[in-house]
Amino acid sequence: MSLIPYGRQCIDAGDIRAVARVLRSAWLTQGPMVPKFEEAFAKYCGSRYAVAVSSGTAGLHLAALAVGLKVGDEAVTTPLSFVATSNAVLYCGAKPVFADIDKNSLGLDPKKAKAKFCSKTKAIFNVHFAGQPNVLAAKKFFSKRRDFVRIDDACHALGAEIKVAAQWKKIGGLNEVDASVFSFHPVKHITTGEGGMVTTDRKDIYEKLLLLRSHGIERGVARFRNKKSEKGTWYYEMQVLGLNYRITDIQCALGISQLRKIKANVARRREIAAFYDKAFSSVEGLKTPAKIEGTRSSYHLYALRIDFRSIGMTRTRFMELLRGEGIATQVHYIPITQQPYYLENGLSSQMPVAEDFYKEALSIPMFAALKDLEMRQVVSAVKKIIRSYNSHVA
Repeated sequence: MSLIPYGRQCIDAGDIRAVARVLRSAWLTQGPMVPKFEEAFAKYCGSRYAVAVSSGTAGLHLAALAVGLKVGDEAVTTPLSFVATSNAVLYCGAKPVFADIDKNSLGLDPKKAKAKFCSKTKAIFNVHFAGQPNVLAAKKFFSKRRDFVRIDDACHALGAEIKVAAQWKKIGGLNEVDASVFSFHPVKHITTGEGGMVTTDRKDIYEKLLLLRSHGIERGVARFRNKKSEKGTWYYEMQVLGLNYRITDIQCALGISQLRKIKANVARRREIAAFYDKAFSSVEGLKTPAKIEGTRSSYHLYALRIDFRSIGMTRTRFMELLRGEGIATQVHYIPITQQPYYLENGLSSQMPVAEDFYKEALSIPMFAALKDLEMRQVVSAVKKIIRSYNSHVA
């Protein structure tokens, strides 16, 4: 029996041709495909600038550096995310401070987040979990600091939208956000194998991102600092301590090709979500993702909430039985505050809403290439297992 994965890339002949053209060209990296991808991505999101990087994690790290996070600063964030979100704060020497989530959006609860603010709070790292936009209050609600910033971890949320002043705005193009970070891992909406992007409307952040992405090296004549050196076409200056977070032309060619299909990709994910919503609406012991007014999810994940205690089995056993039916599942996420590193370094605290969600969370297959027959197979398998255990208990 073939296994339906919980997520998977969608690669077609056009993607392969795009990559092959670069492989036959003179540029494999640091060539023309990188700015072309950045321009196309910024246009799609509605942002002024976009900077392509080697991964979503790299993007989070660079964004944190670009906004000036440093030792002594604090950044408020959510426990319900992959560890890369809060790790980016630690990489800068700053301290991540966790606030619990809203039970419906599964994003940061604004009031609980504000309660964590103090004089050291420099930033808030907002996460659009599973592709569901988290509508936060305006920055001034949280802090009056002039240098206070908001970074959105949008790695799940390409194509997601929020209604702002009667207009739909894509995540990555919100004026209220200083920088938004995306991931192109194979299970995301588009893929470059590994890769990421940072969008911003702020020129100062954009210029810092470019500098930090490539060893802190400046090649722009107008921005050289050393006035005495001979400056030929070969000349460059290392002006800050940067990193090698560059992305290749090979990856960007794939990204451009994938981006052309993003509208259809997101539309298909929404179709699948609507099918699941209806099919599971009356299943006892199971909850589907909440719908949040004024938002449109792009459904990176479809995370069911299952009351495993009420149906009389562990999540591990439930997943094993689904696998026996040809369905792979995953759990998103173990709260970061429960990870040993955070516990052992005094960075953890109780997060009851996030912890309750984690106990019940189960991500079922969600990707654009999922076939109608496979959707029905997923629904049938979930219902079969719940029904068999309910009847056993009865």
